[in-house]
Amino acid sequence: MAREHLSHDEFFTGLASLLESHQKSGHGSVFLTQKRLSYDRFPPPSPTKIADDPLWDTRPPEPLPIVVRATDGKSRTKDLKKNAAKVKLSTIVEPNQMDDFFARYAETCKGGIQSLKKRDRSKRKKTKKGKAEKKA
Repeated sequence: MAREHLSHDEFFTGLASLLESHQKSGHGSVFLTQKRLSYDRFPPPSPTKIADDPLWDTRPPEPLPIVVRATDGKSRTKDLKKNAAKVKLSTIVEPNQMDDFFARYAETCKGGIQSLKKRDRSKRKKTKKGKAEKKA
């Protein structure tokens, strides 16, 4: 059930549309994650090396790529009436492409975040004050 990773252009197009759709709907979350990708690029070390250096995997002989993922949390909705498919986007960024990728990634995220409206927390503050006054 492994999915193929998108190219960088496809990933940014999908991310922009995901952020735009969440702006239009007015609610929901977009989860952005990144992690080191090590899919057997290096042979496992000898058992003596592991015993000598338990953190051997934190210092690889060459830089490792990362996988960047973006998703909305549709599969965890409690409302059963919503049957929206979960959007999953992922791409692999090689070490020599990281600067260019993250510059474009930052611009895409800034563009998606700037037009969001700030949460209205006044209702929650009013209910807390009302409860505090009733207890006193």
